[in-house]
Amino acid sequence: MTRQMTTLELGLRTPGGEPVDLWRTLISHGFAGLSPTVLDEEDRTLAFTVRVPGGRPRRVRVSEGSRTRRGGRARLDVLGPPPGPKVVRAVLEGAAHVLRLDQDLSPFYLKASGDPDLAWAALGAGRMLRSPTVFEDVVKTVCTTNCAWSATVRMVDALVTNLGEPAIGGDGPLSNAFPSPAAMAEAPEGFYRDVVRAGYRGEYLAALARRVAEGELPGVGPYAAAHIMMTLGRHSRLILDSWTRPKYTRLLGRNKPVSDRQIERRFRPYGDYAGLAFWLFVTRDWVDEGAANRG
Repeated sequence: MTRQMTTLELGLRTPGGEPVDLWRTLISHGFAGLSPTVLDEEDRTLAFTVRVPGGRPRRVRVSEGSRTRRGGRARLDVLGPPPGPKVVRAVLEGAAHVLRLDQDLSPFYLKASGDPDLAWAALGAGRMLRSPTVFEDVVKTVCTTNCAWSATVRMVDALVTNLGEPAIGGDGPLSNAFPSPAAMAEAPEGFYRDVVRAGYRGEYLAALARRVAEGELPGVGPYAAAHIMMTLGRHSRLILDSWTRPKYTRLLGRNKPVSDRQIERRFRPYGDYAGLAFWLFVTRDWVDEGAANRG
């Protein structure tokens, strides 16, 4: 049975007029594999859920669209019944936000074009996928700390399944909208302990949700701060963790670990884009090697 959907198009226009590699944007971040976002590497699509002010969330699927003389376009399939003007506006604005089309990367491309290791990025890479809200990115970041990727997936799935609002056009609980701060704040302590199995993170997640629901945002540690800054489009900090460090060493063909100081010195010329340059260096092969290398 064919699923009902309405197709929209979104122009991939950016502040500096720089190119956009849509597929590299969709695959730029491991969060593409955390619910309610679903990355389909075979069909090269990304599905996510958009909240609609005053209405129910809608499920949207993004893929390559047509090309015009003004540049590329993204195809947006709004799943479910035909959307009204309010839904169309929410979908277009939500997709532009997720794809980070408001960020001017032309200064970074100018630097990268002179670097033999990163000149390829100037063709449209570096636009980091982000969630529809900062809150979602912060919660997912907390769920990545000091654990295996499988544990992160389990925790996020539990939050979306049990606390998320069902989406029109969705295909089950994992396509629910990511839970709101209010929904997470109302969840009892036992939910984080027994259902999410968040361990020490449970108390922080509950406190985070309460404070965000009240209009505040608490602090986080250095790793989480660098990660969250990247999702906000601020790339001065390098994400140095148990995955990026050995991956960088392996790409250099070294047997001994490379120190953080050496890594920072290599990317210091990029200034405010040092973290982005480092991230692209260690993730360039994602497009070729696929999801097995992420997480």
